[in-house]
Amino acid sequence: MTEAPYLGPEEIARTVRRLAHEIIENNHGATGLILVGLLSRGYTLAQRLAREISEFEGVEVPVGSLDIGLYRDDLSHRVAPPSLRPSSIPNVDGATVVLVDDVLFTGRSIRAALDALIDFGRPARVRLAVLIDRGHRELPIRPDFVGKNLPTAFVQRVRVRLAEVDGDDAVYVSGEEAPDA
Repeated sequence: MTEAPYLGPEEIARTVRRLAHEIIENNHGATGLILVGLLSRGYTLAQRLAREISEFEGVEVPVGSLDIGLYRDDLSHRVAPPSLRPSSIPNVDGATVVLVDDVLFTGRSIRAALDALIDFGRPARVRLAVLIDRGHRELPIRPDFVGKNLPTAFVQRVRVRLAEVDGDDAVYVSGEEAPDA
């Protein structure tokens, strides 16, 4: 049996377009704006957001990539060390940085991203854009821009596939739902 996607390519494209408009509206234009995507799918989404912004604003928004591997709080619990990829961050001093990720879950990846970002400079402010917010926060992290709110059971898994990384665009939810208490 083939698993049906929660979101398909058209819905993802429409959601990215809407997020790009919300980011520009919130920032009052593209001036001083930098998008920084968490590797790997957050970076891909940041690139897509930058293309959308370029289309309707006529300006190129700088895009950076951020590896949070060494900033995670679960390093001592992992069997293998994280695979590290180079981060590439434009000068963030005084800029409005929008961190971009595919799925927001416990908030721990975003906490790690904030720690990593500060090693690159001092932004004027940091915002958070996510394609999917699935809830279950363990830290006081709240996104500023949300593509879709997707309430899930804690045991479920949300998988985002993007054409640039995975060959197609889709969002899947899998796993057993938690039993009613």
